[in-house]
Amino acid sequence: MSKGEQTRASILARVAPLFNQQGYFGSSLSDIMQQTGMEKGGIYHHFKSKEQLALEAFDYAYAILDQRIRAMMAGKKHAIERLYALLSYFQELVDDPPIAGGCPILNTAIEADDAEPALRDRARGAMDELRATVQRIITRGSERGEIRSGVDVETWTSVMIAALEGAVMLSRLYQDTVHMHRTITYIRHCIERDLV
Repeated sequence: MSKGEQTRASILARVAPLFNQQGYFGSSLSDIMQQTGMEKGGIYHHFKSKEQLALEAFDYAYAILDQRIRAMMAGKKHAIERLYALLSYFQELVDDPPIAGGCPILNTAIEADDAEPALRDRARGAMDELRATVQRIITRGSERGEIRSGVDVETWTSVMIAALEGAVMLSRLYQDTVHMHRTITYIRHCIERDLV
């Protein structure tokens, strides 16, 4: 990695938590400069705009989440095991967040809604990947007989992700992980009742 690439990586590692905690609009250039220890010219030497920095910081944060999900699912072949690994991932997201500020997909989706279409599209793309993972697990599990046939994959995916992301929000809002614990306990009950 060249010196320039190392500097870019360092900027992203420092700015991703800032944007995730304070948001794109809540993070001023002076906040970015303070977080990175760099002057404006140094930052804009590596990123042409704040928007480009925000997009790449989101990609950086999402890559960390994706790595954690993959690590938690590694070696798990059975569909139910893989769904439980996903639940464990969300539990860790509130117990031991891989990036400060909670779930960058949720945070970015809420903040960028109509105000910043490029960020919204990035969050939507990341959510599409998460949804596709859940859909694939349920579909393949059903094909292999690990999940009962006839399950409405789309509904299960929407409800499961909405509940888990909502639990992230509640856990952060109240600074109490009990909301995630309750949600995971309930989803596990629903998996056992409706999918097995």
